[in-house]
Amino acid sequence: MSEFKDKNLLIITNSYPDEDNRHYGGIFVKEQVRYLARHFNGIYIISPQPYGSNRNLRDYEYDNVRVYYPRFFHLPVEFFRKRLGDNFFKAAMRVIKREKLEFDLIHAHFTWPGGYAGVKLAKEFEVPVVITIHENRDWFLREYNSGNEKIYWTWKNATALIRVNKKDVPLLREFNPNVYSIPNGFNPGRLKIIEKKAARAELGLKDDAKIIFSLGALIERKGFHYLIDAMHLVIRKRKDVICFVGGSGPLKKRLQQQINRLGLQNHVKLLGFVPDDQLALWMNAADLFVLPSLSEGNPTVMFEALGVGLPFIGTTVGGVPEIIISDDYGLLCSPADPECLAEKILIALEKDWDREKIREYAGQFTWENIVKEIIKIATKIMQ
Repeated sequence: MSEFKDKNLLIITNSYPDEDNRHYGGIFVKEQVRYLARHFNGIYIISPQPYGSNRNLRDYEYDNVRVYYPRFFHLPVEFFRKRLGDNFFKAAMRVIKREKLEFDLIHAHFTWPGGYAGVKLAKEFEVPVVITIHENRDWFLREYNSGNEKIYWTWKNATALIRVNKKDVPLLREFNPNVYSIPNGFNPGRLKIIEKKAARAELGLKDDAKIIFSLGALIERKGFHYLIDAMHLVIRKRKDVICFVGGSGPLKKRLQQQINRLGLQNHVKLLGFVPDDQLALWMNAADLFVLPSLSEGNPTVMFEALGVGLPFIGTTVGGVPEIIISDDYGLLCSPADPECLAEKILIALEKDWDREKIREYAGQFTWENIVKEIIKIATKIMQ
């Protein structure tokens, strides 16, 4: 495995957590950086932010990583949307010049605006650039079908592209021959293994209840309204099931109204934001992890659930079917199908899962292993 101990890496991303991870956006980038940092002399993170948003973000350093949040002017109107990539690029350039940053490779996250700005910087400084395309599939297909020349230019001019699923690799190869499929990963140290009974005792949950756990932003794309509909069907068959949904977002009030309307107050509970120490308890206390998404790229939370040995019940979206390749690890159904979801939940609750086998399978998706694949690509494009 090549090392780049004398090389510096520049990362361009629209979202990166603050020092204490209170600002949670882009946590998967930060988790990846933890392992990339072992291979490079230094890593610079530039995450431009529009004036007025995420005001608490401050530049910081840790280990051999320096994080910058330059500001730029942006309004949610078409005039500024078209210039977002260029304004992102200019904000990054100001930091590079002010701090006299020197780097040998750029890794950008998402196509727009980060990937576009990353390619412009690569041309400016004559270094290679790789873009990881994390977009959920609907978002990616909108970009692919957009006719937007800046997006197509970005894909064509990147040194290499990484897609988090296999399905979209042929589409990206229409623009660039150097396309690789590498899924997201998880940090096994983040969610420790806790005995189920102990986790339940800590959370005040009954030993004899069947516990379903779900986690995600309370937005339309995550499909939680279908999970609530599915739970309405599940409890007709068995009354011992409780579904806990972690996460916050704009649909919280609407989802709670749906729970109330269906009389599910004792069977579906919205937890709000779940901090890491609590997340480990919920993951270990549960019998199943359910993610009813309508669209995904490759959800980190799936890998985290598998990492603690929790069976994954989800939908055939994005890269999910490429990971849940056997009913030893989970069960899948079509998105927006509460009847099928209810059926799979009921089957899964009866099934005798081998949690150790699930944990062993998840081991290949640790960030340490995923980063080894990224380093292989870096080695190719830096030769």
